Amino acid sequence: MSHPCSIKFSKAEDTQARNLFPSNLVAAAFQTYATDYKMIIRNKTLGNATFEKVPVGTEIEGMNILGLVLFALVLGVALKKLGPEGEDLIRFFNSFNEATMVLVSWIMWYVPVGIMFLVGSKIVEMDDIVLLVTSLGKYIFASILGHIIHGGIVLPLIYFAFTRKNPFSFLAGLITPFATAFATCSSSATLPSMIKCIEENNGVDKRISRFILPIGATVNMDGAAIFQCMAAVFIAQLNNAQLNAGQIFTILVTATASSVGAAGVPAGGVLTIAIILEAIGLPTNDLSLILAVDWIVDRTTTVVNVEGDALGAGILHYLNKKDAQKSRQELSEVYVEAVANCKSEGEMSPLVTHRIPASTPSSAAEPEATESVL
Repeated sequence: MSHPCSIKFSKAEDTQARNLFPSNLVAAAFQTYATDYKMIIRNKTLGNATFEKVPVGTEIEGMNILGLVLFALVLGVALKKLGPEGEDLIRFFNSFNEATMVLVSWIMWYVPVGIMFLVGSKIVEMDDIVLLVTSLGKYIFASILGHIIHGGIVLPLIYFAFTRKNPFSFLAGLITPFATAFATCSSSATLPSMIKCIEENNGVDKRISRFILPIGATVNMDGAAIFQCMAAVFIAQLNNAQLNAGQIFTILVTATASSVGAAGVPAGGVLTIAIILEAIGLPTNDLSLILAVDWIVDRTTTVVNVEGDALGAGILHYLNKKDAQKSRQELSEVYVEAVANCKSEGEMSPLVTHRIPASTPSSAAEPEATESVL
């Protein structure tokens, strides 16, 4: 009788919770933890066999994005807690980020040529070109529809829930910034026009607009987050990959984190899709298809980004104005009444004397004291 044998499953399932805490940060840059499975045959007697599926932890090729992002967040909080001592390292990372963006801007000059060859190779590899074009059309439609729902329903409802005002009348004064965002695909290029229109047309306090809008142009990228999730799911379906619950959660978390760090320039969110694809184990060479149609999707993405910034400034302006009115109302209700006390005459200045008028039948039970200065 043969001895028990084991059969190894070819499909590996990522353990997302384990990847949040990498054992080695250097190894996390090119390896990630995954759960593999082995099928072990037990009780192989009298022709009957019992199969048992046993999970086995292993390291596979691929960047551990979740662990690196979590470490970066914790390190950022620690540097902030250090105060002046951590500013040197913060300046180093800022300079490194700016240098990286300069390199990316140089690379973007050669992107059209690269996209042409990448898309050409992808078309040659496809067995059904019509299926590829149809899939790209569905991706474009789904992305634009998601932006319409978020920008036309979700964001206005949030504004109405806080202010109880018509959000579309607020957005009507921002037609020029929205047109600029649609034409340039850049949140940073829209910033001067947005500040001018939101202060002059909507009456937002300049202290609020000039604080919120520059931060929102870099941090608040809800349109980019929607677009990145759509792109990741599209590439997964293109490769016939079934996404489990852990991978979907990873897409949501990674898209939110990477959209915060995305640059407010055209095609700035496409580069961060590679981070999401690495996190869920999908090939990054399919990004050429996303880049080929990004000039369409990026327009609605930028419009939703700047709309979220504007509505956020409007909500903060309303809440600040409401608190100021409440404070003024509380101050107007405070009255200070001073009543002279004749019993404390000995403790007062000798220059002040009190005369108590004779009580009359119509006077109150306790006479009022009048003061005179000698």
